[in-house]
Amino acid sequence: MEKAIGTIGFIGLGRMGRPMASNLCRKGFDLAVHDVNPEAVEFLTAAGAKAATGIPDLARASSVVITMLPSSVEVEAVVLGPDGVLAHGREGLLVMDMSTVEPRTTDALHMAASGRGMSVVDAPVGRLATHADSGESLFMVGASEADFARVLPLLQAMGSTIHHCGGVGTGIRTKLVNNCLAIVSCQLNAEALALSQRFGLDLGKTLNVLYGTTATNGQLRMNWPNKVLSGDTTPGFTIDLAHKDLSVIIDAANAVKVPLPVTSAAREAFSMARARNYSACDFSAIVDALCEIAGIERPRLPSG
Repeated sequence: MEKAIGTIGFIGLGRMGRPMASNLCRKGFDLAVHDVNPEAVEFLTAAGAKAATGIPDLARASSVVITMLPSSVEVEAVVLGPDGVLAHGREGLLVMDMSTVEPRTTDALHMAASGRGMSVVDAPVGRLATHADSGESLFMVGASEADFARVLPLLQAMGSTIHHCGGVGTGIRTKLVNNCLAIVSCQLNAEALALSQRFGLDLGKTLNVLYGTTATNGQLRMNWPNKVLSGDTTPGFTIDLAHKDLSVIIDAANAVKVPLPVTSAAREAFSMARARNYSACDFSAIVDALCEIAGIERPRLPSG
């Protein structure tokens, strides 16, 4: 299967991209990698990947190019630029973008690729960096049936849950809906737990109540006890990226005339956290930022 797919080019070896590329290496795929960080490239070459001399070289050698980049700006430069993937790829090349970008970017990639006899798949990622480490990522995929079948072995090597959401563009739009709830839930959790702290309630007992009612959510039940509530704010997904995603969500909603008043308020709360130097912290640390402003003790569960 791996040999039938051909060489896979992977661009973007950050906190999410590096483990995903590593999983492809471990599963025996022929991988060529590129990143602006030479240390990330060295890590992958030690795992068995080849280092591309640049994007044009990688595009010419690959049958599939995967991008995992910070924003629309980088994706458009890497894929659509004069030295980008489409300018140097061969007819039949498939570009699979796993970044969280503006829907208009995905639409532009699809249109540009189609005009060159190439194709695009959008496959943004759900879950956290720790899931990427263990090969348990969730993918929301927008693709034709034929292209979905083509990339399925790659997705199965990097993740454990794969949803084919529809045609090109449905993956990223589903991701924005998902992230809207996931990130806004963090802000709601922060406000509720700050209030609990001010009331002087026992955090463990408060959580036990919340977990047994409709007030619970995935962040509060699955992510927070392992992150901020245990004192670990090292980033799985940073406050900076959460703020960026909320901005993308709001812009995309404005484009289709959907008002998002609660999401807009949450973005400003994340702006506040960034202004207080929480940018590089895990997005669950939004509760720490709020408690700092209010002069409240940060919520922490006892060890064990």
